[in-house]
Amino acid sequence: MSIKRIKSGDRMSQAVVYGGTVTTAGQVAQNAKGESATNQTKDILQEIDNLLAEAGTDKSKLLTATIWLADIGDFAEMNAVWDAWVSPGNAPTRACVESKLASPDFTVEIAITASIDG
Repeated sequence: MSIKRIKSGDRMSQAVVYGGTVTTAGQVAQNAKGESATNQTKDILQEIDNLLAEAGTDKSKLLTATIWLADIGDFAEMNAVWDAWVSPGNAPTRACVESKLASPDFTVEIAITASIDG
């Protein structure tokens, strides 16, 4: 089996495809730095959609998601966006925790794993 790396740099790849799955690095809101948890979550999920498409799959095949919030007080705000985005009937397993993120400009980070195969 070959490994496909998406948006790969010296330090990391934004996604890696292997063995019928794709996994992403933790995605932060590059286009919504410093904005609300709502806007950051929307930006992140759009990037995840883009990475999934490049990998040959989509959000209906999510297996698992890990979400980090700089402030767990943003849980409901993030969930409102997440719930509108997730494919009905195809919710992945999920963990969501409060954690200090790499920059104070970011309040949400999300990483996912999805199936490429049916």
